[in-house]
Amino acid sequence: MKKPLVQFENYSFQYRSQTAPTLQDINLTVYEGEKVLIVGPSGSGKSTLGHCLNGLVPFSYKGNVTGSLKIAGEQPKDIFSQSKKVGTVLQDPDGQFIGLTVAEDIAFALENDCTPQRQMVVKVEEVSKLVGMEHHLDAATHHLSGGQKQRVSLAGVMVDEVDILLFDEPLANLDPATGKYAIELIDKIHQDTNKTIIIIEHRLEDVLHRPVDRIVVVDDGRIFSDMTPDELLASPVLEQCSIREPLYVKAAKYAGCRVTAEMRPAHLDTFQMDTCKNQLLKWYEKAESPGTKLKTEVILELKDIRFGYKPNQPTIDGISFSIEKGEMVSIVGKNGAGKSTLSKLICGFEKPDAGKIYYRRRDISGDSIKERAERIGMVMQNPNHMISKTMIFDEVALGLISRGVPEAEIKERVLKTLKICGLYPYRNWPISALSFGQKKRVTIASILVLEPEVIILDEPTAGQDFRHYTEIMEFLMELNRKGVTIIMITHDMHLMLEYTPRAIVIAGGRKIADDTAVNVLADTHIITEANLKETSLFELAHRAGIDEPKQFVERFIAYDREVRQKWQ
Repeated sequence: MKKPLVQFENYSFQYRSQTAPTLQDINLTVYEGEKVLIVGPSGSGKSTLGHCLNGLVPFSYKGNVTGSLKIAGEQPKDIFSQSKKVGTVLQDPDGQFIGLTVAEDIAFALENDCTPQRQMVVKVEEVSKLVGMEHHLDAATHHLSGGQKQRVSLAGVMVDEVDILLFDEPLANLDPATGKYAIELIDKIHQDTNKTIIIIEHRLEDVLHRPVDRIVVVDDGRIFSDMTPDELLASPVLEQCSIREPLYVKAAKYAGCRVTAEMRPAHLDTFQMDTCKNQLLKWYEKAESPGTKLKTEVILELKDIRFGYKPNQPTIDGISFSIEKGEMVSIVGKNGAGKSTLSKLICGFEKPDAGKIYYRRRDISGDSIKERAERIGMVMQNPNHMISKTMIFDEVALGLISRGVPEAEIKERVLKTLKICGLYPYRNWPISALSFGQKKRVTIASILVLEPEVIILDEPTAGQDFRHYTEIMEFLMELNRKGVTIIMITHDMHLMLEYTPRAIVIAGGRKIADDTAVNVLADTHIITEANLKETSLFELAHRAGIDEPKQFVERFIAYDREVRQKWQ
Protein backbone atom coordinates (compact mmCIF):
# COMPACT_ATOMS: atom_id res chain seq x y z
CA MET A 1 0.00 0.00 0.00
CA LYS A 2 1.30 3.46 -0.94
CA LYS A 3 2.26 5.69 1.96
CA PRO A 4 0.84 9.23 2.32
CA LEU A 5 3.35 11.92 1.33
CA VAL A 6 1.23 15.08 1.74
CA GLN A 7 -1.33 15.33 4.55
CA PHE A 8 -3.49 18.41 5.12
CA GLU A 9 -5.75 18.01 8.18
CA ASN A 10 -8.36 20.69 8.95
CA TYR A 11 -5.83 23.16 7.54
CA SER A 12 -6.72 26.85 7.26
CA PHE A 13 -4.56 29.85 6.34
CA GLN A 14 -5.23 33.57 6.49
CA TYR A 15 -2.76 36.07 5.01
CA ARG A 16 -1.70 38.78 7.44
CA SER A 17 -3.18 41.49 5.18
CA GLN A 18 -6.54 39.74 4.64
CA THR A 19 -9.72 39.85 6.72
CA ALA A 20 -10.82 36.28 5.89
CA PRO A 21 -9.00 32.95 5.42
CA THR A 22 -7.80 32.11 1.89
CA LEU A 23 -7.82 28.38 2.72
CA GLN A 24 -10.48 26.87 4.99
CA ASP A 25 -10.64 23.38 6.54
CA ILE A 26 -8.48 21.68 3.89
CA ASN A 27 -8.37 17.90 4.23
CA LEU A 28 -6.26 16.40 1.47
CA THR A 29 -3.90 13.44 1.22
CA VAL A 30 -1.55 12.83 -1.70
CA TYR A 31 0.16 9.44 -1.84
CA GLU A 32 3.66 8.49 -2.91
CA GLY A 33 3.95 8.20 -6.70
CA GLU A 34 0.61 9.86 -7.47
CA LYS A 35 0.04 12.46 -10.17
CA VAL A 36 -2.56 14.97 -8.98
CA LEU A 37 -4.01 17.95 -10.84
CA ILE A 38 -5.35 20.94 -8.85
CA VAL A 39 -7.82 23.20 -10.66
CA GLY A 40 -10.04 26.07 -9.60
CA PRO A 41 -11.09 29.61 -10.54
CA SER A 42 -8.80 32.59 -9.95
CA GLY A 43 -8.77 33.52 -6.28
CA SER A 44 -9.99 30.06 -5.24
CA GLY A 45 -6.87 29.40 -3.15
CA LYS A 46 -5.17 26.81 -5.39
CA SER A 47 -1.95 28.86 -5.70
CA THR A 48 -1.91 29.36 -1.92
CA LEU A 49 -2.26 25.59 -1.55
CA GLY A 50 0.88 25.25 -3.70
CA HIS A 51 2.66 27.86 -1.55
CA CYS A 52 1.85 25.78 1.54
CA LEU A 53 3.51 22.77 -0.08
CA ASN A 54 6.77 24.53 -0.98
CA GLY A 55 7.01 26.51 2.28
CA LEU A 56 6.35 30.04 0.94
CA VAL A 57 3.32 29.88 3.24
CA PRO A 58 3.81 30.67 6.09
CA PHE A 59 7.61 31.28 6.06
CA SER A 60 7.69 33.99 3.36
CA TYR A 61 4.02 34.96 2.96
CA LYS A 62 3.13 35.50 6.61
CA GLY A 63 -0.25 34.73 8.13
CA ASN A 64 -2.23 32.66 10.59
CA VAL A 65 -2.23 28.84 10.28
CA THR A 66 -4.61 26.43 11.99
CA GLY A 67 -4.76 22.67 11.56
CA SER A 68 -1.76 20.67 10.38
CA LEU A 69 0.28 19.93 7.27
CA LYS A 70 2.79 17.10 7.04
CA ILE A 71 5.17 16.44 4.14
CA ALA A 72 6.75 12.97 4.25
CA GLY A 73 5.52 12.64 7.84
CA GLU A 74 7.07 15.91 9.10
CA GLN A 75 5.70 19.39 9.66
CA PRO A 76 7.46 22.05 7.50
CA LYS A 77 10.22 23.87 9.43
CA ASP A 78 11.52 26.43 6.92
CA ILE A 79 11.72 27.11 3.17
CA PHE A 80 15.20 25.59 2.81
CA SER A 81 14.34 22.20 4.32
CA GLN A 82 11.05 22.26 2.37
CA SER A 83 12.93 22.81 -0.92
CA LYS A 84 14.74 19.50 -0.32
CA LYS A 85 11.36 17.71 -0.38
CA VAL A 86 9.30 19.79 -2.81
CA GLY A 87 10.78 21.11 -6.06
CA THR A 88 8.73 23.92 -7.60
CA VAL A 89 8.68 24.75 -11.33
CA LEU A 90 7.26 28.26 -11.71
CA GLN A 91 4.98 29.44 -14.55
CA ASP A 92 7.63 32.05 -15.45
CA PRO A 93 10.98 30.17 -15.74
CA ASP A 94 12.94 33.45 -16.06
CA GLY A 95 12.13 34.14 -12.41
CA GLN A 96 13.83 30.87 -11.46
CA PHE A 97 17.15 31.18 -13.32
CA ILE A 98 20.38 31.89 -11.46
CA GLY A 99 23.18 30.45 -13.64
CA LEU A 100 24.36 32.10 -16.85
CA THR A 101 24.40 28.79 -18.76
CA VAL A 102 22.15 25.74 -18.68
CA ALA A 103 24.78 23.63 -16.87
CA GLU A 104 25.42 26.35 -14.25
CA ASP A 105 21.72 26.73 -13.54
CA ILE A 106 21.10 23.00 -13.16
CA ALA A 107 24.16 22.71 -10.89
CA PHE A 108 23.15 25.56 -8.53
CA ALA A 109 21.55 23.40 -5.83
CA LEU A 110 24.50 20.99 -5.93
CA GLU A 111 26.94 23.90 -5.48
CA ASN A 112 24.96 25.03 -2.42
CA ASP A 113 25.33 21.53 -0.98
CA CYS A 114 29.13 21.61 -1.63
CA THR A 115 28.89 18.57 -3.91
CA PRO A 116 32.32 17.52 -5.29
CA GLN A 117 32.82 18.83 -8.84
CA ARG A 118 33.30 15.43 -10.49
CA GLN A 119 30.11 14.14 -8.90
CA MET A 120 28.33 17.39 -9.85
CA VAL A 121 29.23 17.04 -13.56
CA VAL A 122 27.90 13.45 -13.63
CA LYS A 123 24.65 14.47 -11.92
CA VAL A 124 24.07 17.48 -14.22
CA GLU A 125 24.59 15.32 -17.33
CA GLU A 126 22.26 12.64 -15.94
CA VAL A 127 19.42 15.08 -15.16
CA SER A 128 19.87 17.06 -18.40
CA LYS A 129 19.35 13.83 -20.38
CA LEU A 130 16.14 13.16 -18.46
CA VAL A 131 14.68 16.50 -19.63
CA GLY A 132 16.23 16.41 -23.12
CA MET A 133 18.70 19.29 -22.63
CA GLU A 134 22.00 17.36 -22.72
CA HIS A 135 23.04 19.07 -25.99
CA HIS A 136 22.45 22.60 -24.64
CA LEU A 137 24.54 22.60 -21.45
CA ASP A 138 26.76 25.46 -22.67
CA ALA A 139 23.85 27.58 -23.98
CA ALA A 140 22.97 30.88 -22.27
CA THR A 141 19.66 30.56 -20.42
CA HIS A 142 18.30 33.83 -21.86
CA HIS A 143 18.77 32.51 -25.43
CA LEU A 144 16.50 29.49 -24.87
CA SER A 145 12.93 29.08 -26.15
CA GLY A 146 10.04 29.01 -23.67
CA GLY A 147 9.88 25.21 -23.72
CA GLN A 148 13.64 24.86 -23.24
CA LYS A 149 13.58 27.29 -20.31
CA GLN A 150 10.92 25.20 -18.63
CA ARG A 151 12.96 22.02 -19.09
CA VAL A 152 15.99 23.69 -17.49
CA SER A 153 13.83 24.85 -14.55
CA LEU A 154 12.60 21.27 -14.15
CA ALA A 155 16.16 19.91 -14.22
CA GLY A 156 17.19 22.50 -11.62
CA VAL A 157 14.70 21.14 -9.09
CA MET A 158 15.14 17.45 -10.02
CA VAL A 159 18.90 17.57 -9.40
CA ASP A 160 18.12 17.77 -5.67
CA GLU A 161 16.24 14.42 -5.83
CA VAL A 162 13.12 15.88 -4.24
CA ASP A 163 10.15 13.67 -3.30
CA ILE A 164 7.53 15.95 -4.87
CA LEU A 165 7.55 17.96 -8.11
CA LEU A 166 5.14 20.91 -7.98
CA PHE A 167 4.24 22.59 -11.29
CA ASP A 168 2.61 26.04 -10.99
CA GLU A 169 0.74 26.65 -14.27
CA PRO A 170 3.40 25.02 -16.46
CA LEU A 171 1.48 25.76 -19.70
CA ALA A 172 0.84 29.49 -19.14
CA ASN A 173 3.62 30.84 -21.39
CA LEU A 174 4.04 27.99 -23.87
CA ASP A 175 2.83 27.60 -27.45
CA PRO A 176 0.34 24.71 -27.97
CA ALA A 177 2.80 22.12 -29.31
CA THR A 178 5.42 22.96 -26.66
CA GLY A 179 2.70 22.76 -23.99
CA LYS A 180 1.75 19.32 -25.30
CA TYR A 181 5.41 18.29 -25.15
CA ALA A 182 5.68 19.67 -21.58
CA ILE A 183 2.79 17.44 -20.46
CA GLU A 184 4.44 14.46 -22.19
CA LEU A 185 7.76 15.29 -20.47
CA ILE A 186 6.09 15.51 -17.03
CA ASP A 187 4.41 12.15 -17.70
CA LYS A 188 7.71 10.56 -18.82
CA ILE A 189 9.46 11.77 -15.65
CA HIS A 190 6.55 10.43 -13.59
CA GLN A 191 6.90 7.01 -15.22
CA ASP A 192 10.73 6.93 -15.12
CA THR A 193 11.17 8.17 -11.54
CA ASN A 194 7.80 7.44 -9.87
CA LYS A 195 8.03 10.85 -8.17
CA THR A 196 4.90 12.39 -6.74
CA ILE A 197 3.69 15.11 -9.11
CA ILE A 198 1.27 17.93 -8.33
CA ILE A 199 0.16 20.22 -11.18
CA ILE A 200 -1.73 23.50 -10.69
CA GLU A 201 -3.18 24.55 -14.06
CA HIS A 202 -6.18 26.24 -15.72
CA ARG A 203 -5.94 24.33 -19.01
CA LEU A 204 -7.63 21.08 -17.98
CA GLU A 205 -7.99 19.50 -21.43
CA ASP A 206 -4.32 20.13 -22.22
CA VAL A 207 -3.14 18.50 -18.97
CA LEU A 208 -5.38 15.49 -19.64
CA HIS A 209 -3.33 14.83 -22.80
CA ARG A 210 -1.60 12.37 -20.43
CA PRO A 211 -3.24 10.46 -17.55
CA VAL A 212 -3.55 11.88 -14.03
CA ASP A 213 -4.69 9.90 -10.99
CA ARG A 214 -6.97 12.51 -9.41
CA ILE A 215 -8.26 16.02 -9.99
CA VAL A 216 -8.77 18.21 -6.93
CA VAL A 217 -11.15 21.13 -7.51
CA VAL A 218 -10.62 24.10 -5.18
CA ASP A 219 -13.26 26.83 -4.90
CA ASP A 220 -13.67 29.64 -2.39
CA GLY A 221 -10.76 28.34 -0.30
CA ARG A 222 -12.21 24.85 0.15
CA ILE A 223 -11.84 21.44 -1.49
CA PHE A 224 -14.96 21.34 -3.68
CA SER A 225 -14.31 17.86 -5.07
CA ASP A 226 -11.60 15.19 -5.25
CA MET A 227 -12.30 12.65 -8.01
CA THR A 228 -10.77 10.64 -10.82
CA PRO A 229 -10.79 12.49 -14.17
CA ASP A 230 -13.55 10.25 -15.55
CA GLU A 231 -15.76 10.88 -12.50
CA LEU A 232 -15.17 14.62 -12.65
CA LEU A 233 -16.00 15.00 -16.35
CA ALA A 234 -19.21 13.05 -15.84
CA SER A 235 -20.25 15.39 -13.02
CA PRO A 236 -21.54 19.01 -13.08
CA VAL A 237 -18.65 20.20 -10.87
CA LEU A 238 -16.58 21.96 -13.57
CA GLU A 239 -19.58 23.96 -14.76
CA GLN A 240 -20.55 24.83 -11.18
CA CYS A 241 -17.03 26.16 -10.51
CA SER A 242 -16.66 28.00 -13.87
CA ILE A 243 -13.85 25.74 -15.12
CA ARG A 244 -13.62 24.99 -18.85
CA GLU A 245 -14.59 21.43 -19.74
CA PRO A 246 -12.73 19.66 -22.57
CA LEU A 247 -14.37 20.83 -25.81
CA TYR A 248 -15.31 17.32 -26.95
CA VAL A 249 -17.12 16.71 -23.63
CA LYS A 250 -18.94 20.05 -23.87
CA ALA A 251 -19.98 19.26 -27.48
CA ALA A 252 -21.32 15.86 -26.43
CA LYS A 253 -23.34 17.49 -23.62
CA TYR A 254 -24.70 20.18 -25.97
CA ALA A 255 -25.91 17.37 -28.23
CA GLY A 256 -27.88 15.91 -25.31
CA CYS A 257 -25.54 13.00 -24.52
CA ARG A 258 -25.49 11.82 -20.92
CA VAL A 259 -21.78 11.53 -20.16
CA THR A 260 -20.96 8.92 -17.49
CA ALA A 261 -17.69 7.86 -15.83
CA GLU A 262 -18.07 4.42 -17.45
CA MET A 263 -17.73 6.11 -20.88
CA ARG A 264 -14.15 7.07 -19.85
CA PRO A 265 -14.39 10.70 -21.04
CA ALA A 266 -11.02 11.80 -19.55
CA HIS A 267 -9.34 11.44 -22.96
CA LEU A 268 -10.85 11.50 -26.44
CA ASP A 269 -9.03 8.27 -27.36
CA THR A 270 -10.74 6.38 -24.52
CA PHE A 271 -14.13 8.16 -24.76
CA GLN A 272 -16.78 5.50 -25.47
CA MET A 273 -19.17 7.63 -27.54
CA ASP A 274 -21.10 5.00 -29.53
CA THR A 275 -24.35 5.95 -27.77
CA CYS A 276 -23.74 9.64 -28.65
CA LYS A 277 -23.14 9.43 -32.40
CA ASN A 278 -26.77 9.84 -33.48
CA GLN A 279 -27.32 12.73 -31.05
CA LEU A 280 -24.20 14.51 -32.31
CA LEU A 281 -25.33 14.09 -35.94
CA LYS A 282 -28.81 15.42 -35.15
CA TRP A 283 -27.39 18.39 -33.22
CA TYR A 284 -25.01 19.18 -36.10
CA GLU A 285 -27.84 19.13 -38.65
CA LYS A 286 -29.96 21.52 -36.53
CA ALA A 287 -27.21 23.93 -35.45
CA GLU A 288 -26.83 27.10 -37.51
CA SER A 289 -23.64 28.14 -39.28
CA PRO A 290 -22.24 31.55 -38.29
CA GLY A 291 -22.85 34.44 -40.69
CA THR A 292 -20.06 36.20 -42.56
CA LYS A 293 -18.93 39.69 -41.57
CA LEU A 294 -19.12 42.49 -44.15
CA LYS A 295 -15.84 44.02 -45.32
CA THR A 296 -15.01 47.55 -44.17
CA GLU A 297 -12.14 50.01 -44.64
CA VAL A 298 -8.52 48.99 -43.97
CA ILE A 299 -7.36 50.53 -40.68
CA LEU A 300 -3.87 49.00 -40.30
CA GLU A 301 -1.52 47.75 -43.00
CA LEU A 302 1.99 46.29 -42.90
CA LYS A 303 3.98 46.16 -46.15
CA ASP A 304 7.07 43.94 -46.43
CA ILE A 305 8.21 44.55 -42.83
CA ARG A 306 11.73 43.35 -42.03
CA PHE A 307 13.46 43.56 -38.67
CA GLY A 308 16.27 41.89 -36.73
CA TYR A 309 17.73 42.45 -33.27
CA LYS A 310 21.14 41.43 -34.69
CA PRO A 311 22.62 42.08 -38.16
CA ASN A 312 21.83 39.37 -40.74
CA GLN A 313 19.55 37.56 -38.27
CA PRO A 314 15.98 38.55 -39.23
CA THR A 315 13.32 38.17 -36.54
CA ILE A 316 10.66 39.48 -38.97
CA ASP A 317 11.28 38.55 -42.60
CA GLY A 318 9.09 40.36 -45.16
CA ILE A 319 5.70 40.24 -43.46
CA SER A 320 2.70 41.92 -45.11
CA PHE A 321 -0.96 41.97 -44.10
CA SER A 322 -3.84 44.39 -43.62
CA ILE A 323 -6.45 44.60 -40.86
CA GLU A 324 -9.90 46.05 -41.47
CA LYS A 325 -11.73 48.34 -39.07
CA GLY A 326 -13.83 46.27 -36.66
CA GLU A 327 -11.96 43.01 -37.26
CA MET A 328 -10.97 40.60 -34.49
CA VAL A 329 -7.81 38.76 -35.51
CA SER A 330 -5.45 36.26 -33.87
CA ILE A 331 -1.72 36.19 -34.53
CA VAL A 332 -0.43 32.71 -33.65
CA GLY A 333 2.78 30.72 -33.89
CA LYS A 334 5.48 29.04 -31.82
CA ASN A 335 7.51 30.70 -29.04
CA GLY A 336 10.13 32.92 -30.65
CA ALA A 337 8.37 33.13 -34.06
CA GLY A 338 8.32 36.94 -33.95
CA LYS A 339 4.71 37.58 -32.85
CA SER A 340 5.51 39.91 -29.93
CA THR A 341 8.21 41.67 -32.00
CA LEU A 342 5.56 42.39 -34.62
CA SER A 343 3.39 44.13 -32.01
CA LYS A 344 6.38 46.21 -30.85
CA LEU A 345 6.96 47.36 -34.43
CA ILE A 346 3.30 48.37 -34.83
CA CYS A 347 3.37 50.36 -31.57
CA GLY A 348 6.72 52.00 -32.33
CA PHE A 349 8.75 50.33 -29.56
CA GLU A 350 11.05 49.08 -32.33
CA LYS A 351 11.76 50.56 -35.79
CA PRO A 352 11.60 48.30 -38.89
CA ASP A 353 14.79 47.79 -40.89
CA ALA A 354 12.64 47.91 -44.04
CA GLY A 355 8.99 48.18 -45.04
CA LYS A 356 6.14 50.51 -44.12
CA ILE A 357 3.31 50.60 -41.56
CA TYR A 358 0.13 52.47 -42.50
CA TYR A 359 -2.74 53.59 -40.25
CA ARG A 360 -5.86 54.59 -42.20
CA ARG A 361 -3.63 54.63 -45.32
CA ARG A 362 -1.20 57.13 -43.74
CA ASP A 363 2.44 56.12 -43.26
CA ILE A 364 3.07 56.19 -39.48
CA SER A 365 6.71 55.04 -39.65
CA GLY A 366 7.81 58.48 -38.41
CA ASP A 367 5.20 58.76 -35.61
CA SER A 368 6.38 58.62 -32.00
CA ILE A 369 5.25 55.98 -29.48
CA LYS A 370 3.00 58.61 -27.84
CA GLU A 371 1.37 59.54 -31.16
CA ARG A 372 0.69 55.89 -31.99
CA ALA A 373 -0.68 55.26 -28.48
CA GLU A 374 -3.47 57.78 -29.15
CA ARG A 375 -4.93 55.27 -31.64
CA ILE A 376 -3.34 51.88 -30.83
CA GLY A 377 -3.39 50.40 -27.31
CA MET A 378 -0.96 47.63 -26.36
CA VAL A 379 -1.34 45.14 -23.49
CA MET A 380 1.97 43.34 -22.92
CA GLN A 381 2.35 39.65 -22.09
CA ASN A 382 4.14 40.26 -18.77
CA PRO A 383 2.10 42.61 -16.54
CA ASN A 384 5.19 43.56 -14.54
CA HIS A 385 6.55 45.30 -17.66
CA MET A 386 3.58 47.71 -17.67
CA ILE A 387 2.74 48.41 -14.04
CA SER A 388 4.22 51.58 -12.51
CA LYS A 389 1.84 52.51 -9.67
CA THR A 390 1.39 50.98 -6.22
CA MET A 391 -2.42 50.94 -6.08
CA ILE A 392 -4.81 49.32 -8.56
CA PHE A 393 -7.09 52.35 -9.03
CA ASP A 394 -4.10 54.65 -9.64
CA GLU A 395 -2.62 52.30 -12.25
CA VAL A 396 -5.84 52.09 -14.26
CA ALA A 397 -6.38 55.86 -13.97
CA LEU A 398 -2.82 56.79 -15.02
CA GLY A 399 -3.44 57.11 -18.76
CA LEU A 400 -6.57 59.20 -18.24
CA ILE A 401 -4.74 61.55 -15.85
CA SER A 402 -1.90 62.07 -18.36
CA ARG A 403 -4.50 62.98 -21.00
CA GLY A 404 -6.12 65.59 -18.75
CA VAL A 405 -9.51 63.86 -18.36
CA PRO A 406 -11.71 65.48 -15.64
CA GLU A 407 -11.54 63.80 -12.22
CA ALA A 408 -15.23 62.81 -12.09
CA GLU A 409 -15.03 61.17 -15.52
CA ILE A 410 -11.80 59.37 -14.52
CA LYS A 411 -13.51 57.82 -11.49
CA GLU A 412 -16.56 56.75 -13.49
CA ARG A 413 -14.54 55.19 -16.33
CA VAL A 414 -12.03 53.46 -14.01
CA LEU A 415 -14.71 51.90 -11.79
CA LYS A 416 -16.71 50.73 -14.83
CA THR A 417 -13.61 49.11 -16.36
CA LEU A 418 -12.61 47.48 -13.04
CA LYS A 419 -16.07 45.87 -12.84
CA ILE A 420 -15.74 44.52 -16.38
CA CYS A 421 -12.29 43.07 -15.65
CA GLY A 422 -13.43 41.45 -12.38
CA LEU A 423 -11.27 43.79 -10.28
CA TYR A 424 -13.87 45.99 -8.61
CA PRO A 425 -13.65 44.21 -5.20
CA TYR A 426 -9.88 44.93 -5.20
CA ARG A 427 -10.09 48.59 -6.32
CA ASN A 428 -8.38 49.84 -3.14
CA TRP A 429 -5.78 47.07 -2.98
CA PRO A 430 -2.03 47.41 -3.59
CA ILE A 431 -0.95 45.67 -6.81
CA SER A 432 1.70 43.70 -4.88
CA ALA A 433 -1.10 41.70 -3.20
CA LEU A 434 -2.42 40.37 -6.54
CA SER A 435 -1.74 37.09 -8.32
CA PHE A 436 -0.10 37.04 -11.76
CA GLY A 437 -3.51 36.57 -13.42
CA GLN A 438 -5.01 39.47 -11.47
CA LYS A 439 -2.07 41.73 -12.43
CA LYS A 440 -2.76 40.79 -16.04
CA ARG A 441 -6.32 42.04 -15.67
CA VAL A 442 -5.04 45.34 -14.22
CA THR A 443 -2.92 45.95 -17.34
CA ILE A 444 -5.84 45.10 -19.64
CA ALA A 445 -8.03 47.52 -17.66
CA SER A 446 -5.41 50.29 -17.93
CA ILE A 447 -5.61 50.10 -21.74
CA LEU A 448 -9.35 49.41 -22.09
CA VAL A 449 -10.15 52.52 -20.03
CA LEU A 450 -8.48 54.70 -22.73
CA GLU A 451 -10.87 53.45 -25.46
CA PRO A 452 -8.32 53.22 -28.34
CA GLU A 453 -9.43 52.43 -31.93
CA VAL A 454 -7.11 49.41 -32.15
CA ILE A 455 -6.12 47.19 -29.22
CA ILE A 456 -3.24 44.69 -29.45
CA LEU A 457 -3.25 42.12 -26.65
CA ASP A 458 -0.28 39.82 -26.08
CA GLU A 459 -1.66 36.64 -24.44
CA PRO A 460 -4.71 38.40 -22.94
CA THR A 461 -6.07 35.34 -21.13
CA ALA A 462 -2.86 33.70 -19.85
CA GLY A 463 -3.37 32.79 -16.19
CA GLN A 464 -7.13 33.50 -16.28
CA ASP A 465 -9.76 31.05 -15.12
CA PHE A 466 -12.69 30.29 -17.44
CA ARG A 467 -15.06 32.80 -15.85
CA HIS A 468 -12.63 35.73 -16.04
CA TYR A 469 -11.47 34.57 -19.49
CA THR A 470 -15.10 34.72 -20.65
CA GLU A 471 -15.76 38.08 -18.96
CA ILE A 472 -12.70 39.70 -20.57
CA MET A 473 -13.32 38.16 -24.00
CA GLU A 474 -17.02 39.04 -24.00
CA PHE A 475 -16.08 42.59 -23.07
CA LEU A 476 -13.59 42.67 -25.95
CA MET A 477 -16.37 41.29 -28.20
CA GLU A 478 -18.64 44.12 -27.06
CA LEU A 479 -15.92 46.66 -27.87
CA ASN A 480 -15.44 44.94 -31.22
CA ARG A 481 -19.15 45.21 -31.99
CA LYS A 482 -18.82 48.96 -31.38
CA GLY A 483 -16.12 49.14 -34.04
CA VAL A 484 -12.91 48.71 -32.02
CA THR A 485 -10.35 46.65 -33.94
CA ILE A 486 -8.77 43.90 -31.83
CA ILE A 487 -5.56 41.98 -32.56
CA MET A 488 -4.66 39.14 -30.20
CA ILE A 489 -1.31 37.39 -29.98
CA THR A 490 -2.17 34.07 -28.39
CA HIS A 491 -1.16 30.46 -27.76
CA ASP A 492 -4.73 29.58 -26.80
CA MET A 493 -6.29 27.65 -29.68
CA HIS A 494 -9.68 27.77 -27.94
CA LEU A 495 -9.54 31.57 -27.88
CA MET A 496 -8.53 31.67 -31.54
CA LEU A 497 -11.43 29.42 -32.54
CA GLU A 498 -14.07 30.99 -30.32
CA TYR A 499 -13.44 34.68 -30.82
CA THR A 500 -11.37 35.41 -33.93
CA PRO A 501 -12.80 34.44 -37.31
CA ARG A 502 -9.38 35.13 -38.88
CA ALA A 503 -5.92 33.92 -37.89
CA ILE A 504 -2.51 35.10 -39.15
CA VAL A 505 0.14 32.40 -38.61
CA ILE A 506 3.82 33.30 -38.12
CA ALA A 507 6.72 30.83 -38.26
CA GLY A 508 10.42 31.71 -38.38
CA GLY A 509 9.60 35.40 -38.81
CA ARG A 510 7.49 34.77 -41.94
CA LYS A 511 3.73 34.76 -42.53
CA ILE A 512 2.84 31.19 -43.49
CA ALA A 513 -0.97 31.48 -43.40
CA ASP A 514 -3.76 34.07 -43.28
CA ASP A 515 -7.09 32.26 -43.18
CA THR A 516 -10.09 31.41 -41.01
CA ALA A 517 -9.20 29.97 -37.60
CA VAL A 518 -11.00 26.72 -38.48
CA ASN A 519 -9.07 26.29 -41.76
CA VAL A 520 -5.76 26.94 -39.96
CA LEU A 521 -6.45 24.18 -37.42
CA ALA A 522 -7.53 21.80 -40.18
CA ASP A 523 -4.17 22.09 -41.99
CA THR A 524 -1.63 19.61 -40.59
CA HIS A 525 1.27 21.32 -42.41
CA ILE A 526 0.52 24.69 -40.76
CA ILE A 527 -0.05 23.03 -37.37
CA THR A 528 3.37 21.33 -37.56
CA GLU A 529 5.34 24.32 -38.86
CA ALA A 530 3.84 26.80 -36.37
CA ASN A 531 3.73 24.52 -33.28
CA LEU A 532 -0.06 24.75 -33.06
CA LYS A 533 -2.37 22.04 -31.76
CA GLU A 534 -5.39 20.49 -33.45
CA THR A 535 -8.71 20.91 -31.64
CA SER A 536 -10.40 17.82 -30.23
CA LEU A 537 -13.64 18.90 -31.96
CA PHE A 538 -12.28 17.73 -35.36
CA GLU A 539 -11.55 14.26 -34.00
CA LEU A 540 -14.97 14.14 -32.30
CA ALA A 541 -16.66 15.03 -35.62
CA HIS A 542 -14.69 12.32 -37.46
CA ARG A 543 -15.61 9.70 -34.85
CA ALA A 544 -19.28 10.72 -35.02
CA GLY A 545 -19.27 10.19 -38.80
CA ILE A 546 -19.84 13.87 -39.67
CA ASP A 547 -18.80 14.56 -43.29
CA GLU A 548 -17.88 18.23 -42.78
CA PRO A 549 -15.84 18.46 -39.55
CA LYS A 550 -14.97 22.12 -40.28
CA GLN A 551 -18.65 23.03 -40.33
CA PHE A 552 -19.20 21.06 -37.11
CA VAL A 553 -16.46 23.08 -35.40
CA GLU A 554 -17.86 26.39 -36.69
CA ARG A 555 -21.38 25.52 -35.53
CA PHE A 556 -20.15 24.38 -32.11
CA ILE A 557 -18.19 27.62 -31.61
CA ALA A 558 -21.16 29.79 -32.61
CA TYR A 559 -23.55 27.82 -30.37
CA ASP A 560 -21.15 27.78 -27.42
CA ARG A 561 -20.61 31.56 -27.62
CA GLU A 562 -24.39 32.11 -27.71
CA VAL A 563 -24.88 29.91 -24.63
CA ARG A 564 -22.16 31.74 -22.68
CA GLN A 565 -23.48 35.16 -23.64
CA LYS A 566 -26.82 34.17 -22.06
CA TRP A 567 -24.92 32.87 -19.02
CA GLN A 568 -23.08 36.22 -18.78
